[in-house]
Amino acid sequence: MEYLIGVDAATVRRWLEGSAAVLHEQRDYLTQLDAAIGDADHGTNMDRGFSSVVEKLAELDGSEPPGRILVTAGSTLVSTVGGASGPLWGTALRRAGRALGDEATFEGAALAAAFQAALDGVVELGAAQPGDKTMVDALEPAVRALKERLDAGAPTAEALASAREAADEGMQSTVPLQATKGRASYLGERSIGHQDPGATSTALILRALELAVATEQ
Repeated sequence: MEYLIGVDAATVRRWLEGSAAVLHEQRDYLTQLDAAIGDADHGTNMDRGFSSVVEKLAELDGSEPPGRILVTAGSTLVSTVGGASGPLWGTALRRAGRALGDEATFEGAALAAAFQAALDGVVELGAAQPGDKTMVDALEPAVRALKERLDAGAPTAEALASAREAADEGMQSTVPLQATKGRASYLGERSIGHQDPGATSTALILRALELAVATEQ
């Protein structure tokens, strides 16, 4: 299995900082998506949450391994973000961080295992499956693509590019779906024709990870 040279705490910090930047940039867009089928607060919540994560990271002493950074980020999201996105992404990052443990660097298999743990946490908490028009529609195919490409021997940067592409496709696949979970499910058939905001923010976060790791290759 290919080892991820340089994928360490600095890479994880870049990922979280990149996620915060793109979520801030796309805050109004995410809010518009959520206004159609939700409470019109997804963009604001995700922006506030990841901004708080960046502030929290600045308080750390710099000795924390990647896993602990992700656990800290997840706990910060849970405590600062309302609605469903805080608990879901908080759980995802905490599960991923615990899967990574205290290693200073990690390789492809550990990255895939961390994302599988994140997905399992989201599914467990949200009781959502692919096709329910949620963030799972972007995250599940991304995790599957990541594992498949790594197992096939692809370099990590390429595997993450495939994961991001799968997330983008999953995000787009939510448009014709009828929501069966969350606030959007209250709309019934009226939720059809709208892109899910949670799947959209998930795709943005995965793109930020792709960029963070690509700079190390």
